[in-house]
Amino acid sequence: MDRPLNKEEIIENICRHYGPLATATKEAFKEIAKVSSYKKGTAIVKEGQYSDKLYFIASGCARAYYLKEGKDITDWFAFENKFISAINSFFQGVPSPHYVEVLEDTVFLEISRDEVELLSAKYPDLNTLGRIAVTTTMLELQQRIVALQFETAQQKYENLLQIFPEITQRVPLMHIASYIGITLETLSRIRKPKIRI
Repeated sequence: MDRPLNKEEIIENICRHYGPLATATKEAFKEIAKVSSYKKGTAIVKEGQYSDKLYFIASGCARAYYLKEGKDITDWFAFENKFISAINSFFQGVPSPHYVEVLEDTVFLEISRDEVELLSAKYPDLNTLGRIAVTTTMLELQQRIVALQFETAQQKYENLLQIFPEITQRVPLMHIASYIGITLETLSRIRKPKIRI
């Protein structure tokens, strides 16, 4: 089993993926942020709960989902080196309309909204990094909206595999089907030719 990353290594991964931080910024970030571990299946945020935490995934994966009329609808996956949060609650201070669930045993670096604002006010390079992270997430969500509106079921699935090549080994198929807006039966039909090859 791989050795777990420590806080410094996780912060270095954030810098590699979203932009450099000065040594003083990294030190301040290290002092405030905390490393947390959750077991597979844990809901770290529940519908109706206030959540001011931003999570960076050091290892593992998570998803955000809604429950609508008893139906589970996935709208966001996050894997290593990505951020996830109860986005409405984090940015608007309102109860979360969705759940955030850990899909594997997962290690996060977590920081609160107040701590992000405090650090960003003092260290402008963290502000820049935050803007890059938000822009990256917005572009990913925009691609998903285009896929849902214009692509066939087959195209949606193939494009998802290009973005997340290991997703079928790490995420239950029912969540994948929900995320790309198709039924589990349709997903099974699409996947059958691939399995035979």
